[in-house]
Amino acid sequence: MRNRLFFLCLLSYAPFFGKAQQVELNAAEIRQGLASLNVTGSVLYIAAHPDDENTRLLAYLAKERKVRTGYLSLTRGDGGQNLIGTEQGELLGLIRTQELLAARRMDGASQFFTRANDFGFSKNSVESFKIWNKEQILSDVVWVIRNFQPDVIITRFPEDARAGHGHHAASAILAREAFTAAADPNRFPEQLKKVKVWQAKRILWNTFNFGSTNTTADDQLKIDVGVFNPLLGKGYGEIAAESRSNHKSQGFGSAKQRGSAIEFFSPVGGQAAKTDLFDGVNLDLDRNKGTEKAQQILNRLISDYDASDPSKSINALLQLKEEVRNLPFKHKQLDELILACAGIWIETTVPEQSYAINDSIPVTMSAISRVRKYSPITISLQELNPGHTEELIPDHMLTREFKISARQIGLTQPYWLEKKHPIGSYIIDSLKNLSLPEAIAPVAGVFKVIFGNQSIEVTRPLVYKHTDPVKGELYQPLVVAPPVTATLAEHSFVFTNNAPKTIIVQLKSFEANAKGVLQPVIPSGWKVTPEKVDFELHEKGEELNVEFTVTPAGQVSGGQLSLSVKVDGETYQKGLKVIGYDHIPVQTLFPVAEARVERVDLKFAGKRIGYIAGAGDLIPESLTQIGYQVTRLTENQVINGNLSGYDAIITGVRLYNINDKIGLMQPKLMSYVKEGGVLLVQYNVNAPLKITNLGPYPFQLSRDRVTEEDAKVTFLKPAHPALNFPNQITAKDFDGWIQERGLYFATGIDAHYAPVLQMNDTGEQASNGSLLVTDYGKGKFVYTSLAFFRELPAGVPGAYRLFVNLISK
Repeated sequence: MRNRLFFLCLLSYAPFFGKAQQVELNAAEIRQGLASLNVTGSVLYIAAHPDDENTRLLAYLAKERKVRTGYLSLTRGDGGQNLIGTEQGELLGLIRTQELLAARRMDGASQFFTRANDFGFSKNSVESFKIWNKEQILSDVVWVIRNFQPDVIITRFPEDARAGHGHHAASAILAREAFTAAADPNRFPEQLKKVKVWQAKRILWNTFNFGSTNTTADDQLKIDVGVFNPLLGKGYGEIAAESRSNHKSQGFGSAKQRGSAIEFFSPVGGQAAKTDLFDGVNLDLDRNKGTEKAQQILNRLISDYDASDPSKSINALLQLKEEVRNLPFKHKQLDELILACAGIWIETTVPEQSYAINDSIPVTMSAISRVRKYSPITISLQELNPGHTEELIPDHMLTREFKISARQIGLTQPYWLEKKHPIGSYIIDSLKNLSLPEAIAPVAGVFKVIFGNQSIEVTRPLVYKHTDPVKGELYQPLVVAPPVTATLAEHSFVFTNNAPKTIIVQLKSFEANAKGVLQPVIPSGWKVTPEKVDFELHEKGEELNVEFTVTPAGQVSGGQLSLSVKVDGETYQKGLKVIGYDHIPVQTLFPVAEARVERVDLKFAGKRIGYIAGAGDLIPESLTQIGYQVTRLTENQVINGNLSGYDAIITGVRLYNINDKIGLMQPKLMSYVKEGGVLLVQYNVNAPLKITNLGPYPFQLSRDRVTEEDAKVTFLKPAHPALNFPNQITAKDFDGWIQERGLYFATGIDAHYAPVLQMNDTGEQASNGSLLVTDYGKGKFVYTSLAFFRELPAGVPGAYRLFVNLISK
């Protein structure tokens, strides 16, 4: 079968599926999919963060009950801590977004978000809504409901303090209000140009028994979700563990659970359910009119399915496709099953991972059919736009090469990070993107796979495929970049007194023979030399470090240092950031090329610092910036080495939670202090701890924290050296802090320690546990729960001044 067809322009899109461009279904999964076609209905689970979702329940609903299942996370987890690296804020949210997508690929649910930014721990919903624009985030939840059209909505949390986090409680409140608002044409009517009002049957709360909080009860609706799926060879406790273990940045590797597992549900709104989540909801095909014949075809398909040769099902699947052509149906899933039964593989690859926006990108389309040769189906691949059509001969790879314009694709990066945003939410202008987990991947066009007189349209994302000698075949997303990026080494630069600082800008070319001008823009009162630099980069991928000397003049205030790059008559203001971990696709983004500059009056006492890494922070880089000599100490160096050469030793955040050798290191660290050293221990969570004695004298860790970054700080001991040497600390030094004051404060404090500071959130009891200092032998021990790991990288002047005092003797 040969027809003349054509390529479509590349404004059609498809999602990127991680390391593999196309998911291949085995015979058991195809059988599972056929059964799923027999089920209508949908459920939407709503919570606040990555990891809040009940993965076992999601897997059960998607794969056992076979309903369309979605998880709406209000945020991307930007405000949490990172256990695998140093990324914080938006970069951490980017990692957790990909971890959620990896989890959904395992449990079978879809993933959605609102534009809400995770600004850090919140103690109640009132505080959350002060920072979030409640009405705006509510509209996002309504948008997801109207798009996804769930029959049932489930919340993870209650609306009160039992939720344990203000974001958690807020997610329940928003879910309940959106349940009603989605059905009201007077609420967010602008959405109705794209979607229709939708009334879910009911909304329930998935109650829980976590730690000391048990919200379950015998009179609640109960469902056993721990059943075994013989087609998949796993129970839902096993699938859930695989799904949840993708949350690696949170250290949520999970053990597989087997056997009965009861989930409990409490009604929130709508029609009450007595025996099942879907009471009163028709999940059969006859929910929609005109499906009688489709039901007969599908019944025959399922009964006649031959797992040894799925291609025998193609004729009946095509008959079903024709029958449901104008009916509500799982059309996308049906097409995927037809392609799977036919053994169709199609991919579109590029020879390099990145291209400049002005490039023409070479593309190779590869397609193969591995259907049994005795099959009566003739399969052809039809290219849309005037081009060539050829029959897919079984087991023979068809390849075509062509080019597309990078300009038509535009810069590729996370859509929610394209614009600078306020603390409460990202700026998302287009409803097309709103709620999507990631930017829509660029494609080379739409292809048609022809089965006789029927066809299936197929899109595949453009990806870079390569072979790693250790990891094997890998896929990564295509990157379309500015011609030249200008990247600053730090998010902030701290200038001590009026001393000049050399700032290095890394230029990277994404095209050959790039010529242009790099020009820094500085705040009023600052000086920079040279004022601009001409550059020429001959090779694609070539990098060039350019140095500028920046000097604060007098008592100037801080501000933004920004960069502009002019190439080929166009001006770009983009840096480059690449995030690479084995468990997620490489993430490439082009943040605005700028950094904060701050002048700080600082005095020092000692400059040689030893640093023991914990879960990951940027304290070493921050201290190096202001002139400290920082040595990163290995476990062996601490246990067996001589520590006396260091003026101070600092432990990274959560060291005592994650390092199995801290029990061996601790005696050496205590000896170091006793002999005259300074040891500063940054915050740890209260459980689990590898050892219980974090200092020379007892204290415990609580879950107490102060989340109001502008909370009043009281000096309990104004004359204490920590507040006076070598820098005199005043209340002004606590101005401009970000996200929080501190977390997991100390309690049960031994009398040897001097609590130096007192603080509290509005309406709460004051805590003395944010900063403990004690002499021990000839040295000094400091435990601090203050959020220095956030404040120093952000360039907060007062945080630097206090931290320097704490590591000075």
